[in-house]
Amino acid sequence: MEPTMAQLKSLYRVCVQTSNLLKDINMTRLDERTRCIYIIVDETIEIEIDVDGGLIYDGIKF
Repeated sequence: MEPTMAQLKSLYRVCVQTSNLLKDINMTRLDERTRCIYIIVDETIEIEIDVDGGLIYDGIKF
């Protein structure tokens, strides 16, 4: 299974913003059940990218 184009665009945006803050991305995972991308930044920040490319952080969708 591959991510959608919207997910890839959001993932790229998150990676650029993370590197601008000099933070490490510790894990990136595409969940085949939910089709969501999960990202862990600096072991504490958890970001989810849904199928539509929307970001979910701390339970809030952006």
